[in-house]
Amino acid sequence: MKLSSTFALIAALVPNAFAAVRRFELTINNARIAPDGFERDAVLVNGAYPAPALLVQKNDRFLVPTHNRLVSPTMRRSTSIHWHGFFQARTSDMDGPAFVNQCPIPPNTTFVYDFSTAGQTGNFWYHSHLSTQYCDGLRGAIVVYDPNDPLKHLYDVDDEGTIITLSDWYHVLAPAGTNNFFESGIVPVPDSGLINGKGRFNGGPLVPFAVINVERGKRYRFRVFATACRPFFTFSIDNHNITFIEADGIEHDPVVVQNVDVYTAQRVSVILNANQPVNNYWVRAPPTGGSPANNPNFNPNLTLAILRYKGARNVEPTTVNVPGHKLLDQEMHPIAQEMPGKLGDGPPDVAITLNIAQPNPPFFDINGISYISPSIPVLLQILSGAKQPQDLLPSEQVFVVPRNALIQVTIPGTGAHPFHLHGHAFDVVLPSNDNVFNFVNPLRRDVYPINGGNTTFRWMTDNPGAWFLHCHIDWHLEAGLAVAFAEAPEDNVSGPAAQITPQDWLDLCPMYDELEPEFQ
Repeated sequence: MKLSSTFALIAALVPNAFAAVRRFELTINNARIAPDGFERDAVLVNGAYPAPALLVQKNDRFLVPTHNRLVSPTMRRSTSIHWHGFFQARTSDMDGPAFVNQCPIPPNTTFVYDFSTAGQTGNFWYHSHLSTQYCDGLRGAIVVYDPNDPLKHLYDVDDEGTIITLSDWYHVLAPAGTNNFFESGIVPVPDSGLINGKGRFNGGPLVPFAVINVERGKRYRFRVFATACRPFFTFSIDNHNITFIEADGIEHDPVVVQNVDVYTAQRVSVILNANQPVNNYWVRAPPTGGSPANNPNFNPNLTLAILRYKGARNVEPTTVNVPGHKLLDQEMHPIAQEMPGKLGDGPPDVAITLNIAQPNPPFFDINGISYISPSIPVLLQILSGAKQPQDLLPSEQVFVVPRNALIQVTIPGTGAHPFHLHGHAFDVVLPSNDNVFNFVNPLRRDVYPINGGNTTFRWMTDNPGAWFLHCHIDWHLEAGLAVAFAEAPEDNVSGPAAQITPQDWLDLCPMYDELEPEFQ
């Protein structure tokens, strides 16, 4: 495939003259790895798991030639990559979800992802968005640094060594795990939890835990990424307080806590003051979700890493976890620069209720319909002239919403479903398990768990495109727990917000459609 439109897009995508183009060559390949001591085939990025961290500066532009070199017949051989958390203004085609924003990238081809960070800063990540493929390994962290971070005075160290990834790991390949789920109705339970790509399972080898190095007297901004397919993690560090300052790329007022829940696909920044005696301390992130009875390998208490002070011995810690205050949703308020409460308390322009049900387990319904991916991406349908719900497939699960409208979504609680909205962040004006609306300074992020009672969130349709809203438990998404939004369809086609569609994106669907099924 040709690498088209590289220079034509620079003027449109770079927000200011000082932005840099950051080029990352990604090769998606198969190899055998053993992050918890059990060797299996995996889907890797440049041969690594976790995938390489991509580090850029505010307003930089991504140029990512993505080479699909997948060959294993036991896993998906096509692929797509979602750049989780980026709004993708005018580049909805670069967002990545297969059959919402693009057709998958066929094997032995190259596709160039090309988009701007457009002023966003903080913690993001990238992962496959084709079926359950990222459970096989295609997942990595992205950091957009802000040289003028308004909270920079709170920490001294913020570099690649302060990135912490939390993930689940499965000994069964994702396609087989998906088939087992559909046959048994039991969501796959991981074999282990990993911190920075290392972990252990019951009866497995004593894989060395990851080590996070600190120096006494310094303050560290730990950037914590939940790159899991199912569980959520409770993150803490023995004998230390942590100060929460960021959720999903949006900085919030600092809150001192002892632990914080990080759900699948969420990211947080916390500050650790290395003010304890020189020693080794356990970093803990036990995953929650799924009964160990369904997988005897799984021991959530083995999801550990080591915080090692400079000068401490090279030994495992002996510290004990003392439960303390957990960060509450009601304590999370965007900083002043993020304009908390900017959406106001007036009635919404469009009110949507999404009722989750499971009348035909293991499949999920939303408002009576289980989401099934269309054969033609939703965005391509919009660009081809679809404007009304009846013009779109699947018509029952694509909501057409107008430009510059206040959207309010209410989801009655049922289970712990971390919902992610593409193309936007949203204000959670009614958190789960609460009965008090907050329109003044509600928490804002792009993933939020529907966990108990009614949850209500709001956003403005100021970003035309095709945007997915789905549960980020990948097995649940595969079972239909999703809807899509066609935002301002006509504005995607013409005018100042029209989508930029390079030829190599237009070529994807014909190339994918020509593949034999085993390569799709």
